Amino acid sequence: MNAELVTELEAPLQQTTTRARLVSALGPGAAFGGVVWGIVQPYRVTLLHPRGEGFWWLFVEPPLLVIAVGLFFYFVVAPGLLRDLEEEEDDATAQ
Repeated sequence: MNAELVTELEAPLQQTTTRARLVSALGPGAAFGGVVWGIVQPYRVTLLHPRGEGFWWLFVEPPLLVIAVGLFFYFVVAPGLLRDLEEEEDDATAQ
């Protein structure tokens, strides 16, 4: 049996704090809100019925921007925040 595998199995599972769960849920929550907004008010998404609109009118749609910001937060901002929260928690437990 591999000793490293046994050590990993015996290591306690890392508990996530409420703040970490909240931070990791903000991005998907915002993206979900944008999807719901697009479903509830489909006339806001002119990609569905462009009627001769220009590129910027089609590109800058509020529900699509909310979805994009939620995904950006989840993939770019949240990992750094979660690392900082983990380091802060480690420092607090070490003292």
